[in-house]
Amino acid sequence: MSGAAGSSLDQAADRADLLIEVGRHAEARELLARRLAEEPSDVRAWARMFRCHTAAGEYEEAERALDQASAYDPDYAYAHILRSYFFHGAPNWHKALAAGREAVRCAPDEWSAHVALARSMTHPFDQWPAALEVAFEAVRLAPGEPDAHHAVYFYAELLKRQDLVESSARSALAVDPECTWAHKVLAEARAADPTAKLSEVADSYATALGVLPQDREMHQALRAAVYRMLRGTRWLALLCVAIAGVTGRLFPGGGPADLPVPLGTRLYALAVMGAVWGFGAWRRYRRMRTGVRLSFGEFVRTNFWGKVAVGQAAWCTLCAVVVVAVPWTERLVPQILFWLALVPTLLTIWFERAAMRSSGARAGRS
Repeated sequence: MSGAAGSSLDQAADRADLLIEVGRHAEARELLARRLAEEPSDVRAWARMFRCHTAAGEYEEAERALDQASAYDPDYAYAHILRSYFFHGAPNWHKALAAGREAVRCAPDEWSAHVALARSMTHPFDQWPAALEVAFEAVRLAPGEPDAHHAVYFYAELLKRQDLVESSARSALAVDPECTWAHKVLAEARAADPTAKLSEVADSYATALGVLPQDREMHQALRAAVYRMLRGTRWLALLCVAIAGVTGRLFPGGGPADLPVPLGTRLYALAVMGAVWGFGAWRRYRRMRTGVRLSFGEFVRTNFWGKVAVGQAAWCTLCAVVVVAVPWTERLVPQILFWLALVPTLLTIWFERAAMRSSGARAGRS
């Protein structure tokens, strides 16, 4: 082939790659067909033709394109890699495994060949430890490739190696801070950690949504974390109610106490309530990521139970403030306010916990 012809074919290949990347597979296929008419032994063109046929759902033609590539060059590793992914799955696992092994034989120093072999070893199940070792080899060959770390994560997850699950995700993020699967893995790991604070879990989900803005599962998980934090504010409000009950001398145990409560005592109680909310909610809220803070407002606007949680926290706090701020000379009204704040809120908390236990039990039976 002349140099001019080779250059022309290379330009056609580059254009075909661009067309494939933007999803214009029909045009790429026409261009590749012209190229293969001139140079039918061009295995790279056959590999590109495979991608076009696969995108169009023409699987028989796609397999024939790979057959052509392997016929012209049996040692073309990329064709074996594509074949391994093409046959990935339980019905054809033996074909995928054979292609993965061929890819490694043809290119033992190519990390993507090891990843293809590892991903082809999902069947039978007793191959998983060996597949993890193959994935480690891919990482050794290309520590700067997130897909190599994903192969380690994939089998670490199957083998319940949580330490490797998280370390592979962190390694991928060190290479690519925008790695989507790694952000999601670490967010889920943080949520599963019983020692993690709710604010930390919410921050992890918000971080993941920064690179996965359309992930509905992450959105739902963040909303669940936000709801749990909103429910927690009711305990702060109930603590304020308890402070009001003690400060207002609503239930004197040793006989009638003097009313009204001195102003200094009442002001001190109000300051303690402010500290409860300041350190228990406001300070934590201000230190959260912007995405989490925005989720609070959105959740309260769109979710009924979110409105209930916020409303009950506000109602309890308001009742506590009224009980303490007013210099009552009789106990009947502040006692009514005390019980109106306490009982409905405790009943709602009990109902929610019972509903959660019931749903958890149904999920376990299913």
